Amino acid sequence: MPDGARLTPAEPLKDGEAIVDSFRADRAAYLRDNAWLAAIAMAAGMAILWATGNPHVWAGAIGGLAAIAIRGWYMASEELAVRWDLTDRRLLGPFGRVAQLRDIERVNRFFSVVQVVTRTGDKHLIKYQSDAAATQRKLQLAAGMLEQA
Repeated sequence: MPDGARLTPAEPLKDGEAIVDSFRADRAAYLRDNAWLAAIAMAAGMAILWATGNPHVWAGAIGGLAAIAIRGWYMASEELAVRWDLTDRRLLGPFGRVAQLRDIERVNRFFSVVQVVTRTGDKHLIKYQSDAAATQRKLQLAAGMLEQA
């Protein structure tokens, strides 16, 4: 069982600071991303066996699928327990990760992952978002990168 205190923000709120939104990992996004990862691992395993002249190319598919399925099962409880909180001043994450909104330089998106990059070069991943575009937009609005519509 994961340590819930470490997988959710433990940073105390400052005087007058309020949580505006929370971003939790989504189970469907987790399963979808792992299915894509399994497909890539299966193809890569088969390609490697084919390139090395192994007559049992099909074993690469089984190995790739097994590797990702075991990893996905093992990591699910931890990955799905992660929560990020957006306050009116900061982005608070697990394991003491904190980013001041004024310090956020870029908010990138790749599949279900949103990457927050600060001016000092710190990078934070908010993974397995059901609507990564909406998460990206909320963070960009909070950081003052976009105009309120």
